[in-house]
Amino acid sequence: MQPVTPIIDSAITDIAPGFRALSITVEAAPITHPEVAEAALQRACQELAADAPAWAEAHLEAWGEVFRRFGAKPQRTPCSALALRKRVLRDGSLPSIDPVVDLYNAVSLRFAIPVGGENLAAYAGTPRLVVADGSEMFDTMKEGVPAHESPEAGEVIWRDEVGVTCRRWNWRQGVRTRLDAEAQRMWFILESLPEMPLEALREAGDQLIDGLQRMMPGMKAELRWVGAGVVD
Repeated sequence: MQPVTPIIDSAITDIAPGFRALSITVEAAPITHPEVAEAALQRACQELAADAPAWAEAHLEAWGEVFRRFGAKPQRTPCSALALRKRVLRDGSLPSIDPVVDLYNAVSLRFAIPVGGENLAAYAGTPRLVVADGSEMFDTMKEGVPAHESPEAGEVIWRDEVGVTCRRWNWRQGVRTRLDAEAQRMWFILESLPEMPLEALREAGDQLIDGLQRMMPGMKAELRWVGAGVVD
């Protein structure tokens, strides 16, 4: 298995000083215990209000400031972790989507961290975190039908050789590389800022890998540190 080491454009340093992440590459195995994900998501939702990490609010506020630096409005297009948190605080829970998605959403809620999951087989080349020039193409759905749009110039995006895979850093994922339980090669990116302790980032990655191992015995995972102040 070739582990993924994403490319982080140098311009990201000015937008998000101290950005660091965990890149986890997975060779999947058959899912024999989907209840692992269901239980993890239910527990994360139940514990959200009572047991948030002490640094969680500061971390989410820092993400909001990062979004403002590249022209996004976090009240309207928040980072993925804040969007999940708002839904749970409003509705009391999250609907089940897919065992793999449910599992990484549970980690995102528990650690107040944006977590992305991608079908690596659908990727063209190495994932890159860059500033958009506005000409890139992003595949999405509008009114139930496939559609394409372009990011705004200056917007931070994840992309590959074909186009945008996630807009506004981690706000909205594209359709082409979307992950589900049928994927054989998976890539996860756990994204943090200095307000989140480094040991908490490591724990979040460990919990994701542990959940995947219990859900699909026989899977294999490779972890890579990305960004400043971390050692692979």
